[in-house]
Amino acid sequence: MKNKAEDTETERPLKKIEELGNEIVRDIKLGNNPKFVTTVRSRSNIIFDPKKGYLALGSSKEERNFINVAQSKRFMQTVAVAAKCHKFVQEGLHTTIRGLFYQLKFSLGEDVDENIFSEQSESNPLIEDIEVALDVKREGLNLNANRKGVLAGNMRIIDTFGNEKIEIDCSKQGRSGWAIPSDVDNDIEFVDIKAKYVLVVEKDALWQRLNEDLFWKKENAILMTPQGQAARGTRRLIRKLADRGLPIYIFTDSDAWGWYIYWTIKTGSINLAYMGSDVATPEARFLGVTMSDLDNYEFLNKMTIKASEVDLKRAQEMLNYEWIKRHADWEAELQRMIKSKIKLEQDALQGPRLTFVGDYVREKIKNKKYLS
Repeated sequence: MKNKAEDTETERPLKKIEELGNEIVRDIKLGNNPKFVTTVRSRSNIIFDPKKGYLALGSSKEERNFINVAQSKRFMQTVAVAAKCHKFVQEGLHTTIRGLFYQLKFSLGEDVDENIFSEQSESNPLIEDIEVALDVKREGLNLNANRKGVLAGNMRIIDTFGNEKIEIDCSKQGRSGWAIPSDVDNDIEFVDIKAKYVLVVEKDALWQRLNEDLFWKKENAILMTPQGQAARGTRRLIRKLADRGLPIYIFTDSDAWGWYIYWTIKTGSINLAYMGSDVATPEARFLGVTMSDLDNYEFLNKMTIKASEVDLKRAQEMLNYEWIKRHADWEAELQRMIKSKIKLEQDALQGPRLTFVGDYVREKIKNKKYLS
């Protein structure tokens, strides 16, 4: 039996799905063509809002009808996904987007030799369509993704799992840290955060290096790694910590891929433009590594790596993004990389001595040597 708090969490998603179902039934009873309307998520309908500082969806809509040969299958698939998510929420059970695919991977009937879904690439976009149309995050539909990212720091949370409330002290998670779940909105309560700022480190290897030095404890920081490109759960957590007034510093490689990790945290991403305000952190600052570090740390000039053609092409693409080319300092960084055809990894900061990484971060923050 669900308690009041659990009812509040499930009430809105259930209501939204039921409203969609009722509209479809109403159309059928009235003899109208049942439809599903959502906002277009293509590149042409994605805008950058300079006042808010993040990517968002425009106003273009897409309508999917049942009585339309070109749209009927996709309409049916959308309704099937919505119905299954309704069942998950009702039962209080969770699965992954892969689990949802297998729940719906079956034949339409004995006389119809066709599955509802043949590939997961068919079902994934429909989950996003439903998120946009109903204004409900997939986590609210009891759909999770693989966990990705860990943190350590002076923060305590309460995680409600099943019928048990578990307090987790992120300063006492040892060498492994606290694994960031894909859903940081439901059943998780942040009860005590004493850190001065958040340091997001691109690579797990560098996170381990700083964690071993107890950097987070000495500097009273939250030390986090997305372990590469940040998953939406990690981006959502960064947004939540920023909302509590903590400065956010991003620490990545000095190449187009590392820099893009920063920009997806800062402005959101094209794929998640429909969640712009929830996953973007415009106030985030880029700590390094930068090409300009070559002028300030002599030893780094011996640590460079030749940039590949793919690296250079990606850097050139980034120069064309409206939200990046508004910043002269970032244009300079990208142009310098393209011209010199070299890049730097954050791991290179271990060259002088292993503990130099912490000194680098401290110096950058103290002297405000970061990019906007």
